[in-house]
Amino acid sequence: MEILMSIVVGILFMSAVYLILSKSLLRVIIGTALLSHGAHLLLLTMSGLKTGAAPVLTDGVESYTDPLPQALVLTAIVISFGVTAFFLVLAYRAYQELGTDNMEEMKGNESND
Repeated sequence: MEILMSIVVGILFMSAVYLILSKSLLRVIIGTALLSHGAHLLLLTMSGLKTGAAPVLTDGVESYTDPLPQALVLTAIVISFGVTAFFLVLAYRAYQELGTDNMEEMKGNESND
């Protein structure tokens, strides 16, 4: 299962880098969101995809699942949601002011598309 998740993480990173390197601001925002999702999946995969009981100290529990990686990923999901929402508002405001979402035109360079 870890091999499959590692392949999925690689595909997410690959598509995120491709989107981040494009000229469209919306694609850059989607790329950063994909990159954060890939990082979350990477953290969960590296912590081990184990099943076990809840970490409550009772008699008879021999294996339990560590809740720390899940708590870290949950916190990171909330932070990345806030950053993505901020990026979307910033992109919308830039589109209102400049009338384009092309990064080259925002910098003042002429695009040859």
